[in-house]
Amino acid sequence: MIDAVASDYQDSINFIAVAGKSDFESTARVADDLLSGNVRWGLDDSIWDLYDIFGQPASVMITGDNIVVDAWFGGLSEDDLRGKFDYLVSLAG
Repeated sequence: MIDAVASDYQDSINFIAVAGKSDFESTARVADDLLSGNVRWGLDDSIWDLYDIFGQPASVMITGDNIVVDAWFGGLSEDDLRGKFDYLVSLAG
């Protein structure tokens, strides 16, 4: 759902999917199937510990000043995501 909604926020939010628990080649194949150009991805297992992520799916919203403003585990509806993304955008304004 994040990938689908991300296109409407491309000019104001950077979306990064952090993969882990696998090798680069396997992750790249899955990421190419799951993500469009709206969400970039990277492979960095250290981020799991940095943000206390214990499983997927998990999301963390971070301001440009590296302040965590929200985090959640599991999926959200389109309306809930838009509410969270609108809030994040309002912090920059």
